[in-house]
Amino acid sequence: MDTDRIVGSAKEYAGRAEGAIGDMAGDAKTQASGKAREAAGTVQNLYGQAKDAVREATDTAAGYAKDAYENSGETFRDGSKAIAQKVQDNPLGALLVAGGIGFALALLMSRPARRPPSRWRYYG
Repeated sequence: MDTDRIVGSAKEYAGRAEGAIGDMAGDAKTQASGKAREAAGTVQNLYGQAKDAVREATDTAAGYAKDAYENSGETFRDGSKAIAQKVQDNPLGALLVAGGIGFALALLMSRPARRPPSRWRYYG
């Protein structure tokens, strides 16, 4: 729990008490001061709650990232084994797919670069 939540709650309750004393005494200045302290405490409490939520989300994301990093090698090995098994089961299909990908890449790389249209025209 964040200290802003604790301090904010304390200010909020102190402000309520001060406002109640102002109500009983009929002192408008004490009432206003109590309401202001209560509002400040509420804001500080909400700020502490937001900080706690961000801290919790950060810890959760860091945990997920750590798990993903630790298991990435295993996932890569499993994927490699699955691909190797598919190639062994259907070598002709794998060869055709690899050839198609190579052909598409060759077409993309052999195209001439497009020139943008000229912006300025000179008339002579």
